[in-house]
Order: sequence, then C-alpha cells, then structure tokens
Amino acid sequence: MSSSSPTSLSPPVFAHTRWWQNRTLRRFARHRLALLGVAMITLIILTCLIGPSLLPYDELFIDLRHRFAPPFTAGYHIFGTDPLGRDVAVRLFMAGRISLLVGFFAMVLSTLIGTTIGVVAGYYGGRLGMLLMRFVDAFLSFPSIFLLLALAAFIKPSPFMITVIIAVTSWMEVARIVEAEVRSLRERDFVLAARMLGLSNGWIMFRELLPNAIGPIIVAATLTVARAILLEAYVSFLGYGIQPPLPSWGNMLNGAQQYLASAPWLAIVPGVAITLAVTSFNFIGDGLRDALDARSDLN
Repeated sequence: MSSSSPTSLSPPVFAHTRWWQNRTLRRFARHRLALLGVAMITLIILTCLIGPSLLPYDELFIDLRHRFAPPFTAGYHIFGTDPLGRDVAVRLFMAGRISLLVGFFAMVLSTLIGTTIGVVAGYYGGRLGMLLMRFVDAFLSFPSIFLLLALAAFIKPSPFMITVIIAVTSWMEVARIVEAEVRSLRERDFVLAARMLGLSNGWIMFRELLPNAIGPIIVAATLTVARAILLEAYVSFLGYGIQPPLPSWGNMLNGAQQYLASAPWLAIVPGVAITLAVTSFNFIGDGLRDALDARSDLN
C-alpha cells in the first residue's frame, strides 16, 4: 500500500447498488411525512425562485393608492399589500430566498464547526477531549437566543453577519453528537488497523471515522436548517436581524404586528411560510433519522 495514497479501511457507508435499490432510500420513501416535507420544501423553494418573475411588481414598488389591499384584490396582489402599498406576495418570495439561504448556510457553517470539534474531541479523548467538551458545555450553558441577541446587538446586521451569528450559536449540539459517535468508533478494528499501518491522525479522523458517523450528522444538519430559519425570524422580528427594506420573513412579521386587527394577512402570510418551511425540514429530519437506522428496516 502506498503511503501517499492510503486506501480507506472503514466499512462502506453505502452499498454498491443502484440508487433506487438502496435500502436507506427505500426506508425514507416509506416515511410519508418525510415525503410530504420534501414536497413542501421543494414547492417553497421553487415558488421563491420563480414567483417574483411571474408578478408585475418588485419588492420595493410602492403604490399608495392600494395601501392595505386585502388578498386577491386590486389587480395582481394575490396576498394583498402592506402599509406602503407594496405587494406582499413578491416580498414574501424575496424574503423566502433570504431566510432559506440564511438557514442553509448557517447549517453548513455550524455543521463544519461542530463536526470538527466533535471529531477531534472524540478521537483524542483525554485532556484535550475533556477541554473541548467543557468548551461546548460553556456555550450550552447560555440560552442560545440570548447569546444570539447579544451578538446581534453589537454587529451591523446583514444576511452574512446574521448567518455567521446563528452558526456560532448553533454548532454545540452537532459537536456533542459527533463526539459521542467518534468515541464509540475509535476502538473498532478498522481504526486499529489504520493505526498499525501508520496512517496519520488526520486521515483516520476524517477519512475513516467521519464517514461512519455521517448518518447522525445529516439528521442534525437537516434539523439545524429549521432551527436557523426560526432564529433568523425571531431576531429579525425583534429588530436586530435583517433590516428593511430588504425583506425577510422575520422583519415582515415585525412590520405586521401593529396591524393584526386591521390587516391580519400581513402577519398570517409570513407566519404560514415560516411554519411550513420549519415543519418540512423537521419532517425530513425525522425521515432521515428512521431511514439511516438499519433497525427500522422491515425487510
């Protein structure tokens, strides 16, 4: 075996079968709520991508003659208009782009941070592992929403900075999951064989152990997207997140709170969008958790 390109010794994570014959995929396909979640989130993404181009307005167009127009009135305003006469539908779709992008990239960044810390802590153990996990516990000891608000209050809000802040306050659960998985795998035969062959610790951690812990990471990452969307909406609703005129689902709710009695659609429309998106990702996460658990295979 060449030392420059060692061969992975870990057992294959995915069987060499056609994708439609994969047992994991078949288990996922039996999870009806997960399929519903995939259908809903696909519809939401497509609507946010295509919807603005199908409407005759942009998100900043002001029509004072049609302020507070109810849904399906005043021409093409299918979700009504806001206090400035701006079309709620196009703002909802543009806000969806921002909220979903914030949720996705916050998930990617928080998963990278949590996975790296979890793999290192789980593989080395000892004092280094204990120090890293106490660092995780220190972050967990602060309520994440208060930590998020504290950081947002001192940083100029923008989609990029809100994404970074959410990721910095959301990686701890991933780290704990990965640390536990790696700790349970590090004494397996394929890891001992890799050490005997003289493979580096970095290779063993990220090429041998990490692929075998990928299932819980995928589930945690999916649920993190839902959590990130909620956190962005919460912070923007309180006025510390993405600022108008740039729309997000959270600041649309913030602008609607004083019109709940006179124009309830201003709050209902973004509220329903947040609920559907978060529920969809939670359904998908539940389906992935069951699909990646071989014990749930009924065949």
